[in-house]
Amino acid sequence: MKRQFEDLKEITDLETYKKVMAYVDEVERYATKNGYLAELDADNKYTREMARVGRMAADYESLHMKFKHIKVKNPLIISIERQMEKKELNQRQTAALLEVKENTLSQIMSGKRSVSMQMAKRLYNVLKIDPKTIIEFA
Repeated sequence: MKRQFEDLKEITDLETYKKVMAYVDEVERYATKNGYLAELDADNKYTREMARVGRMAADYESLHMKFKHIKVKNPLIISIERQMEKKELNQRQTAALLEVKENTLSQIMSGKRSVSMQMAKRLYNVLKIDPKTIIEFA
């Protein structure tokens, strides 16, 4: 595999960035195919080369590209939703079981309100939500 961009110190334009990223993909495919990335902490000329050009690409991205943040749903909310679905409950019924106002549950489900200790106990006792999930994500 022929090393490229040896004299490149910084990526300053989109065209070069695209070429560098294509090169990174090429190095990664070659190294994977030939077993150079088989070890978790592999340290060889291929991993070092991907790191070298990858740093320049990352610098270019941070200066010139805007990325949207990926929204990830809270695992506690996912657990509550799964239990509601499993028990065939709507939000109003779930709020009644948890002895809270529907608005309160809605705020918890949307992330606008945190889970109190009392609510955490109810989630565990009523919906059988895993205590580790409650503690970690409440």
